[in-house]
Amino acid sequence: LITEKLGTEAWITHLDLLKGLAEYADDEVFQQEWADVKKEAKMKLAHLLKGLSGEDVNMDAIFDVQVKRIHEYKRQFMNILSVILRYDRIKSMSPEERKNVVPRVVVIGGKAAPGYDLAKRIIKLISAVSERVNKDEEIGNLLKVYFIPDYNVSLAEVIIPGSDLNQQISTAGTEASGTSNMKFAMNGSLIVGTMDGANVEIAEEIGEENMFIFGVRANEVPALREQREYLQ
Repeated sequence: LITEKLGTEAWITHLDLLKGLAEYADDEVFQQEWADVKKEAKMKLAHLLKGLSGEDVNMDAIFDVQVKRIHEYKRQFMNILSVILRYDRIKSMSPEERKNVVPRVVVIGGKAAPGYDLAKRIIKLISAVSERVNKDEEIGNLLKVYFIPDYNVSLAEVIIPGSDLNQQISTAGTEASGTSNMKFAMNGSLIVGTMDGANVEIAEEIGEENMFIFGVRANEVPALREQREYLQ
């Protein structure tokens, strides 16, 4: 679709050419074509998830993805805590309130180093939350959680194009670079993240208004750590 609109494949190695898509941003035909491409990619991811879980996945849901090595600083733990909070909030809603909830499919994937006990515990927590949430008939398709084991390049080729949102939420100042956010951005997935790693460069190119940036900056982290030590 991009090649068709730009009239050349040169954008693959000269990304500045992608700015040429800006003139089609408000073109309803282009918007529909883009949505069709995204839907096809989401169907492939839904098929993958069904193969893992045996469940049909709601194609109208937001596909919220975090796939990377399991590590404390990459904060999969914080991500699953946010899922628990979302689940608790949905459970406390009235049937009428739930009509306004946008369905969400949360996908977390990655590997833990063999000797990294805490990372394995995080995977166990994600799996436990998934089992609890996915079996809750009361909330139905409003929230689903899936853990994808043995994450690799072949899986990434399906997961990344099929995502609507991607989580790049490492503690600011800890991510040396990060490249998965670039792959997600190139596949039309919106970044939810901290100002860290390649998110900084991506923000410079596409504008923070096109990303969901939260949290403190790297220079503010040391002061927060000192406060934490004081509280302990």
